[in-house]
Amino acid sequence: MTPPRRRAGGSAGPRRPNQGVAGPERKVTDRGGAKGRSGGGGRLAPAPPARPDVDVHDADGIRLQKVLAAAGVGSRRVCENLITEGRVEVDGQVVTELGVRIDPTRQVVHVDGERVQLDTGRVYLAFNKPLNVVTSMNDDLGRIDIGDYLQGRKERLFHVGRLDADTEGLLLLTNDGELANRLQHPAYGVLKTYLAEIRGPVPRDLGRRLRAGIELEDGPVAVDSFRLVDSRPGKALVEVVLHEGRKHIVRRLLDAVGHPVLSLVRTQVGPVLLADTKPGKWRALSKDEVAALYKAAGL
Repeated sequence: MTPPRRRAGGSAGPRRPNQGVAGPERKVTDRGGAKGRSGGGGRLAPAPPARPDVDVHDADGIRLQKVLAAAGVGSRRVCENLITEGRVEVDGQVVTELGVRIDPTRQVVHVDGERVQLDTGRVYLAFNKPLNVVTSMNDDLGRIDIGDYLQGRKERLFHVGRLDADTEGLLLLTNDGELANRLQHPAYGVLKTYLAEIRGPVPRDLGRRLRAGIELEDGPVAVDSFRLVDSRPGKALVEVVLHEGRKHIVRRLLDAVGHPVLSLVRTQVGPVLLADTKPGKWRALSKDEVAALYKAAGL
């Protein structure tokens, strides 16, 4: 929203820190009464009514540029420039004034369309789950679980989705319930990527069949992407991408087409890659990865 221009020798007048105008002022050229369109300078049509502004200013809050700097967006000066350039939104409202204060515990901020996590108590981890480890924070049967690898952390973390004990790879761990729920819900279409070693050889039409959909006992399932990565006598390595989250879905899908899984690794969830994280190790997600996860989840 473009702020009003100051006129030479005058002032734009006081306004709330985030207040703007809906459009340019309409110039009045009538100097002797309205003469209509054919006369020498009639009055232009009135401007459309302005859309009401959303007042995001919180007098008891923290200055927006300070909040952004604390969230790791950049230095205070960089954050001030982002604001004055109109690249920052608070609760969906573009803010261009440096005097705006907000409450980071309840308000939502986007920079260049990407959400900024303002709550410093939020934790986002990428964990490489080893084989034969149960996807649980505290297994009732006393088996080795992912909680055993997080000893010493004080936060109450939970896992985003599950991996079978005999499947290894990427698990996202967080205490951000809203984000976790969306990442798991198939309606948001967040993709998961797997590398599966299967019985070979792989027929040329297998990818087409999987993309078209396979009927399982609990309903049809189709992959979003499939490709052959490598092949050896009697075995093949394939990449499967899908947004389904049903139990054992990759194993059941490949078994249904006659290629049972020998080993399975999840390598990616949405924009987050397993990369070179070693089995049993975890790493904190970068602010860019967190922002990308929010975008993938529609937040």
